[in-house]
Amino acid sequence: MTAVTDLRFQIAPGGALRGRLRVPGDKSISHRSIMLSAIAEGESRIAGFLEGADALATLTAFRRMGVEIDGPDAGRVRVHGVGLRGLRAPDGPLDMGNSGTSMRLLAGLLAGQSFPVTLTGDASLSRRPMRRVTEPLALMGAHIGTTADGTAPLVIEPVPHLTGIDYRLTVPSAQVKSSLLLAGLYAGGETGVTEPAPTRDHTERMLTAFGYPVRRQGARACLNGGGRLRGCQLQIPADISSAAFFLAGASIAPGSDLLLEEVGINPTRVGVINILRGMGADIELLDRRTLGGEPVADIRVRTARLKGIRIPVDQVPLAIDEFPAIFIAAACAEGETILTGAEELRVKESDRIQVMADGLTRLGILAEPLPDGIRIVGGEFGSTAGGEPIDAHSDHRIAMSFAIAGLRASGSVTIRDCANVETSFPGFVELAAGVGLGIEASGA
Repeated sequence: MTAVTDLRFQIAPGGALRGRLRVPGDKSISHRSIMLSAIAEGESRIAGFLEGADALATLTAFRRMGVEIDGPDAGRVRVHGVGLRGLRAPDGPLDMGNSGTSMRLLAGLLAGQSFPVTLTGDASLSRRPMRRVTEPLALMGAHIGTTADGTAPLVIEPVPHLTGIDYRLTVPSAQVKSSLLLAGLYAGGETGVTEPAPTRDHTERMLTAFGYPVRRQGARACLNGGGRLRGCQLQIPADISSAAFFLAGASIAPGSDLLLEEVGINPTRVGVINILRGMGADIELLDRRTLGGEPVADIRVRTARLKGIRIPVDQVPLAIDEFPAIFIAAACAEGETILTGAEELRVKESDRIQVMADGLTRLGILAEPLPDGIRIVGGEFGSTAGGEPIDAHSDHRIAMSFAIAGLRASGSVTIRDCANVETSFPGFVELAAGVGLGIEASGA
């Protein structure tokens, strides 16, 4: 398929979301499944792998470091692990594309290798802050160079050894926590990370699935270096971050009744459900079960009358990737919604606070950016017909969020710079159209 320079989404106004669908596999878990399978001993088989650009960047990186990987084929991947010390130097820099997860987690995993390696990324990723991982890794003895601004490329030099540390995060971050724990696999002694608030625990769960002991003591996760991972079988649930667009969309579109199948409901990821329910959403979790060590459920969501709320601060880390979709729901709610404590949104693939505020304003909604959040007053959406399209700023979650806004718009909505949707949600246009969103994609 030929890449387009400006993929645009055109959304017809109105409609309802009805039927059932399964969104693609969880991106966070897909990344980790490749990383841990690669450094395990023996073969691992993965089902439900997300075949988006971000997760494929991780897969390609390990192929280039000498790991034999079969697939992906319809979400199935077979990884022939090389063990903790079996990776080989790649023949050049490893391009992480747009994937911050790949870069930050690999910084930790590669800090203890015996060869030098450079991690690069696209223009967006090259602007994102990396000192949050390189500085604590340096405390373990890692040698990782960055630009003067603390951004990529990351130049990782081999060191004689790493030493475990006990690190207390000042800002909740699953990526920093995971990076340090992965470095801890190669470090002498114990590596511990204490969080100020819970973040996604997929790394800890998956290490346990590979037979590597992880101890969790309240807000602290820790492990000892020098152990072994053993190949296993993994089933990746549907991604709640991808489901979030449909949870918000079905909540705001009159006449909606949608069933989302096999969605991961890890307790460190359900902020979007808790927040939408707090706004009055009709969300029901059905057939709760465990899939590949992760809790899952089928989620039924129906139209509801939403009200504005002050979003609880303790829910912010549990919904950090889902806020663009939540902002669309807030824009359709009665009254005012206020978010604070979410300064992390400023340094995602885009400044999601400012970019969402700009787009909502274009649609006629009062959206006031705050230093660490946003204030949104619910109202009626207009359209972009006859005017400039909404700019997604190459941010996949911005593009998909404004796509669902079309369900309540008074006229057609156009969103530009949507090509990066493929990084996290391949097939979004087709799946969304299949359940009732009037969406078309076109490119130049």
